[in-house]
Amino acid sequence: MEDEDKTAGEADPVLGKHFVFKVYKRRWFILFVLCVLNCSNSMLWLTFAPVADQSAQFLGVTVDQVNWLSLVYMVVAIPLSFGTTWMLDTLGLRIALLLGSCLNVLGAVLRFVATLTGVPRAAVFPVVMGGQTLCALAQPLVIFTPTKLAALWFPEHQRASANTIASMSNPLGILVASILSPLTMGGNTKNFSLLLFIYAVPAAVAFLLAAVGIRDRAPPTPPSASAESSTSEPFLNGVKLLLRNKAYMILLLCFGSGIAVFTCFSTLLEQILCVRGYTNSFAGLCGGLFIVFGIVGAGILGIYVDKTKKFTEGTKVNLSLSALACIAFSLVSQMWNQEIAVASACSLFGFFGFSIYPVAMELSVECSYPVGEGTSAGLIFISGQIQSVIYILLLQGLTKQMADSSLSTCSAGGGATLSWRGDWTPRHRLPGKRKC
Repeated sequence: MEDEDKTAGEADPVLGKHFVFKVYKRRWFILFVLCVLNCSNSMLWLTFAPVADQSAQFLGVTVDQVNWLSLVYMVVAIPLSFGTTWMLDTLGLRIALLLGSCLNVLGAVLRFVATLTGVPRAAVFPVVMGGQTLCALAQPLVIFTPTKLAALWFPEHQRASANTIASMSNPLGILVASILSPLTMGGNTKNFSLLLFIYAVPAAVAFLLAAVGIRDRAPPTPPSASAESSTSEPFLNGVKLLLRNKAYMILLLCFGSGIAVFTCFSTLLEQILCVRGYTNSFAGLCGGLFIVFGIVGAGILGIYVDKTKKFTEGTKVNLSLSALACIAFSLVSQMWNQEIAVASACSLFGFFGFSIYPVAMELSVECSYPVGEGTSAGLIFISGQIQSVIYILLLQGLTKQMADSSLSTCSAGGGATLSWRGDWTPRHRLPGKRKC
C-alpha cells in the first residue's frame, strides 16, 4: 500500500509470539485535520469574549447575554458528551470527525450571515446564537477524538506525542482568538462582520480536508497489539466503576473545578480588566501569555513526571502554586496602571495551572483502569462543563453596575459597566494621582 509506513514489531508477553504491525503515513494527515478542527472550534468558542463590550454594542444586547455565547458551549456539551463517547466507539472516528467538522462550519457560516445587510436588527443576536450553538454541538466530537485517534492510528511509542499535539491545538485556538479578536475589531464595531468571516475560514478548511481526505474509520491493519484488542469495560459498566472509585472522584471534582476556573478566566478576562482602564488589546495579550506559558509549563511538567513518575506530587504542587497565582491575579487586576504585574500574574497562572492538564488526564487513566480512556476523560470534561456554568453564572450574579467612569475602557470608553468590587465607587482622579 502506498501510504504504508515502517512496520513495528511487538511481542505478546503471555504467548511469547512476535507480531508485526503496520502503520500508515496518512495518520499524520488525519492528525493535522483534527488539529485544524480543534483549533477552529476553540477560536469560535472564544470569538466574543476578548471584545465582549464591543460585541454587545453591535448585537444590541447586554454583556451578560454576550457571555451566553461562550456559556452555550458548556450547556450543550453536558448532555451530548455521553452520546459522543458512544458515537466514537460505535460509529467510528471518521463519522465523528465528519459530523464535527460539518457542524463547525455550518455554525461559523451562520454567525457570519447574521451580520450581513438585510438581516433584521432584532434577528442578529438570535441567529448568531444559533450559529454558536451549532459550533457548540461540534465541541464534544472534537475534544474526545484525540485519544481515539492516537489509539487507532499510532503505534505505542507515538501515542503520547499524537495525543499531546491534538490536545494542545485547542488552547492554540484560544490563544489566536485572544489576540485576533481585539486586533481585528480595533475599537470599531464596523469590523464585527469581518471578524466573523475570518473565523469562518479555518472552519471551512477543516471541513474540506475532512470530507476529502478521511476515507476510513480505522487503518487497514492495527498499529499495535492494544489497538487490535481492547480490554476496556463497556460504557455503562465503566461509568459505574468510576462512580465507585474514590481516587477518581476526587480527581473528577478537583480537576473539573480547574477546567471551570480556566473557562471563567478565558470568558471574563476582558470584562474584569476593562473596569480598571485596561484595553481589549492588553486583555488579549494577557490571555495569550496565559496560554503560551501554560503550554511551556505543560511541556516542562510532562517531561519531569515522565522521567520521575511523580504524577501525584507534580499535580499537588502545581495546584497549590496555581491557586497562589490566581489569588495574585485577583488582587493586581483590581489596581490601576499595573500592566506588568497583571501580565506577570496571568503568565504564572497559566504556567502552573494549565500545565496540570496533561498530567491530570494521565492520572485519570491510571486510576480508572480497566475503564476506557474516552469514558474516564469524558466524565472529567462533563464535570468541568457543569462547574463552568455554575461559576460563570455565580460570577455574573456578583457584579454590580457602576456609574459612568472616564477611567473605564468598557463599552468603548465610558458607558455603564459592571464591577466585581461592590464597595468601589468611581471618583474623579487627576492624572498621576490614581490610587489602587
